[in-house]
Amino acid sequence: MCYTRCVAKSHKTIVRTLRRQRQELLDELPSLAGMIKGSLFERFSTCSRPNCACHEGKRHGPRCYLSITEGLGQRQRYVRKQDVTAVRAGVQQYHRFLEIAQRITAINIELMREGAHDEPDT
Repeated sequence: MCYTRCVAKSHKTIVRTLRRQRQELLDELPSLAGMIKGSLFERFSTCSRPNCACHEGKRHGPRCYLSITEGLGQRQRYVRKQDVTAVRAGVQQYHRFLEIAQRITAINIELMREGAHDEPDT
C-alpha cells in the first residue's frame, strides 16, 4: 500500500518539476526577441586601386558580415561597426533559443513517459 502511494507521490513530484522547468524555459523566450539565425564573421579585402597597400599584403578590414540563409541560397550581409555588438548578441540569442527548444522537447518526452503530456498544467 505504501509503495503505491509513494510511487504516486513521486510521479506527481516528477510531473510538477518537469512542468516548472518547462515553464521557466518558456518564460525566457521573450528575452530572445532580437535573435538572428546566422553566423557572424570578419573578412579582410583588397580594393580596386592598383597602387594601394592592400595589394602588398596590408588588406582592408576587418569588416564584419552576417551569413544567413534566404530562400534556397546563402547570403552574406555587411554589418556596420555600430551594429556588430547587437548582431553578435542576436546570434547568441538564437543559439540559446535552440538550447531551449531541445530542452523543452526532452521535457515533453519525459512527460509522455510519465503519462502526463496531455494533462493540463496546474
